[in-house]
Amino acid sequence: MSSPYAAKPWLKHYDEGVPATVDVPDYPVHHFMTEAARNYPESDAIIFKGRRISYRQLNELTDAVAAGLAANGFKKGDRAVIYMPNTPQFVITYFGILKAGGIVVATNPLYTERELEHQLQDCGAETVFVLSLYYNQLKNVIRKGHTQVKRVIVTSIKEYLPTHLGILFGLLKEKKEGHHVVPETGDMWFQDFLALGRRSPKPAVKVTGDDIALLQYTGGTTGVAKGAIGLHRNLVANTLALQTWIDWTPGKEGFLAAIPYFHVYGMVTALIFAVSVAGHQIIIPNPRDQKDLLSSINKYQPSIFPGVPALYNAINNNPDVAAGKYNIRSIRACISGSAPLLLETKRRFEELTGGTLVEGFGMTETFVATHANPIKGVNKEGSIGIPLPNVESRIVDVNDGVTEMPVGEEGELIIKAPTVMQGYWNKDEETKNALRDGWLYSGDIAKMDEDGYFFITDRKKDMIIAGGYNIYPREVEEVLMMHPAVVEVSVAGVQDPRRGETVKAWIVKKEGDPTTEEEIIEWSKEHLAKYKYPRLVEFRKELPKTTVGKVLKRELRKQHEEAQKQAGG
Repeated sequence: MSSPYAAKPWLKHYDEGVPATVDVPDYPVHHFMTEAARNYPESDAIIFKGRRISYRQLNELTDAVAAGLAANGFKKGDRAVIYMPNTPQFVITYFGILKAGGIVVATNPLYTERELEHQLQDCGAETVFVLSLYYNQLKNVIRKGHTQVKRVIVTSIKEYLPTHLGILFGLLKEKKEGHHVVPETGDMWFQDFLALGRRSPKPAVKVTGDDIALLQYTGGTTGVAKGAIGLHRNLVANTLALQTWIDWTPGKEGFLAAIPYFHVYGMVTALIFAVSVAGHQIIIPNPRDQKDLLSSINKYQPSIFPGVPALYNAINNNPDVAAGKYNIRSIRACISGSAPLLLETKRRFEELTGGTLVEGFGMTETFVATHANPIKGVNKEGSIGIPLPNVESRIVDVNDGVTEMPVGEEGELIIKAPTVMQGYWNKDEETKNALRDGWLYSGDIAKMDEDGYFFITDRKKDMIIAGGYNIYPREVEEVLMMHPAVVEVSVAGVQDPRRGETVKAWIVKKEGDPTTEEEIIEWSKEHLAKYKYPRLVEFRKELPKTTVGKVLKRELRKQHEEAQKQAGG
């Protein structure tokens, strides 16, 4: 029997002009920066709280970082950590490290000292660029003596604020919120480091597509974080594929950079993609600050808004948006990633903006997107869409990992593409498990329909087995989101003495809604098979999430187990 995937049925659903394959040239990621500066030197590259930085200025700043690193003995292949949220300094140091031939390690600012220490140890970085707010925590880790860090460059968020905001920040927030620090002997302020770089020669280093650009650490929500090795060509390949998927005008597009740069999704779709088309990034350091987010959309009118469901959902439920206080109708195209996009979230956001919000799929290990719904064509709700150019995708038997599943049947999603990682840093066994015969095994349960659209039904590890039945949380979540009282929901399996596991739903209700847990359960019985409906419902004010909006189901299960122990004791 012929393979249902060999014919690539998804190709006939590509938007007009999208090619089946894209040539991936042998140039580094920072080629996008130098080209943007050459062709659009005076165009805005960054808008940050009203401060504007042109591509000419940005290119010069990244050159200074590269020269400053070289003057400090930094060599090709050395790792450098960026430990800060979305700021102009992140963009400057990111491209500066790459220009110096270095490997970027982007660190989550919300890491605990334990998590930070693990990442620093694992990557072996000697250089860290850190926002002053996190300087003391970094130094606490370094003092333990278990890392190789030798150089720390400290920056304050006020350095790239407009003058008046910088003064206000210094007077009202700097000390109060913990931003004021005095660097220890040997550590440098970022502006002094740039001054050194301007006085130093540019590093004479040749970087090709086959050099390592990035160690991107997995979120660690399912265990110890692992560093996925990304080559320059992996990142270039994904960027060029995204260019074919979304219409853009060079030098004109505004990207709302609200999802974290330190996450590969934000790094590629908001940072590299924007630079590759000489667009301007409207930088949002804290996406939870709805006033800043919505005011920035209203003022700067971005056209492209990569995001996550939690972010779109927050906008959907913001009363000021409903009241028409903000004009958000400049938003033309959005690809949602990092977590499942529920149907109600998509429909409401498209109503508010008039734009198109499509679900996509990607992994840290694929840098980043591998599937997306077409922007103009058939957009199947509930689907992650179709494979992007250059991407091969199959569904295989969960048990043997080889047998291809027929159209419409579930199995594990596997991917082959020029964006797939080279492996995990210093983890040979984990690399062998993830990469087999050139295919990346995603760990996601999915199916493909006759048109070549893929549907994630759940994580392999999140599947609930209750009374011998396989239950996929996403299906239950989709149904519960249809209830008029529900704003957010997460479903997971918890231990049950009779069924082994049972279904529990954690729900955020609309404020003031009187619906009870029992009413949710009774309503669920009408919409789900007997073995699928939640036996347990818990209302929460909010759900625990990662910085990119992925609900921490492991944390919810842990809290449930702790509560059960206390009740039993």
